Amino acid sequence: MIRLAVTAVVFILLITATVVRVVALWPQPLPEVAQPQPRLDVVITRSEPRPVQRPAGLLEHLQRGGHDDADSHYETLLLQGLLLFQGGHVDQAITRIELLTGLAPRFELAHLVLGDLLLARFTPLQSIGGAAPEIAGHHYHQRLEELRSEARARLHGYLSRLNDHQSPRALIALGEKTPYALVIDKSKNRLYVFRNQGEGLPPKLVDDFYIVLGQQVGDKMVEGDLKTPTGTYFVTSYIDAEKLPPLYGSGAFPINYPNEYDRHRNKSGFGIWLHGTDRSLFSRPPLDSEGCVVLTNEEFEHIRQYVELGQTPVVITEGLEWLPHDDWQMQKKDIKGFIEEWRQQWEEGDLQAYLNMYAEDFWSTRHDYRSWSRYKQQVFSSKTYQQIALSDLSLYEYPRNDHEPAMIVANFVQHYRSNNFNGDMRKRLYLVKQQNQWRVLYEGGQ
Repeated sequence: MIRLAVTAVVFILLITATVVRVVALWPQPLPEVAQPQPRLDVVITRSEPRPVQRPAGLLEHLQRGGHDDADSHYETLLLQGLLLFQGGHVDQAITRIELLTGLAPRFELAHLVLGDLLLARFTPLQSIGGAAPEIAGHHYHQRLEELRSEARARLHGYLSRLNDHQSPRALIALGEKTPYALVIDKSKNRLYVFRNQGEGLPPKLVDDFYIVLGQQVGDKMVEGDLKTPTGTYFVTSYIDAEKLPPLYGSGAFPINYPNEYDRHRNKSGFGIWLHGTDRSLFSRPPLDSEGCVVLTNEEFEHIRQYVELGQTPVVITEGLEWLPHDDWQMQKKDIKGFIEEWRQQWEEGDLQAYLNMYAEDFWSTRHDYRSWSRYKQQVFSSKTYQQIALSDLSLYEYPRNDHEPAMIVANFVQHYRSNNFNGDMRKRLYLVKQQNQWRVLYEGGQ
């Protein structure tokens, strides 16, 4: 119905003289999106263009392709059109959006924006979807509200991007076998892709995408609460589209929710996936899933190149925090220093010094702190020597509330040699900061 209305508007505009006057394409934000929204208020005439201020260089950033694969983004064309319009370049904006609708004919938001841009030549617009007929029914206006919500989420997420002089707090170090990491900012409906640049360099932002999240905001606690979980997770497998109902679009990447920490906190639920969109749609409103993270099918296919099964992290935050590079380096040095001390105390066989590095509320699959201490005392007493080496170390800060102590997830390969046992394993530690000292909160296999 929206597409038919836009087609009618276009036909009328083709036989009408052009006068440019645009007022408040994006007025005050509507209430259905529970997050801060950008405001694009702009009054434009041909003789006296008056663009509002925008983040310096953002349009140029979009035009040259801000990330490694930015040219493949339909969203890039959408945002270029909006920013060209904001700057008073209406004809160029229309050209961009017309190209987008040709490439993605099911992108309803793009058709809606195109109708607005064409109508903006002739009459002031009070909101996105200003070309929509007022006599349409409830379902039509509900869909219009969903498209407005999607537009604000996309724009807000992109405009909030920070510069290249800051690093994500969640990614402290990526091991050599982790080429990419996925980080989600729920407050901005955004999935960021970071590339491992090697030892000593922070991960580099190479891609980002609009995403759809659970219908209810906040951290997932129980099955059926319609929330997207907050935490550090890992992609466990890939499910091909042929094995899925149409709802999941072009495929799915399940993640390991509930993880070790979730189970310890008695969280429930299952089946949290990254997946595509029903093929009858191009995209969905910002808060529309049952807890999964949903991308367009085109963008889901695009991120497949970044994912290593069993290895790629998916860090889901309520709001992504950024650090200056110097602070990021200090954080990494601090945590790596603790892990090296833990390794040394273990290798040297100093039982008490080793156990002092564990939290009193430590747990593992079969132990608490007391039973772990007894178990390790028996193991240490049987050793004449131990050699421990660690490789492929990745460090992630676990998203937590401000009142909770900082927590780190450490993944690595452990190489163990002793007089009576040799073995390698992939290990995971949870570290927690207690009384300004790091302690091991959890230890187990990956």
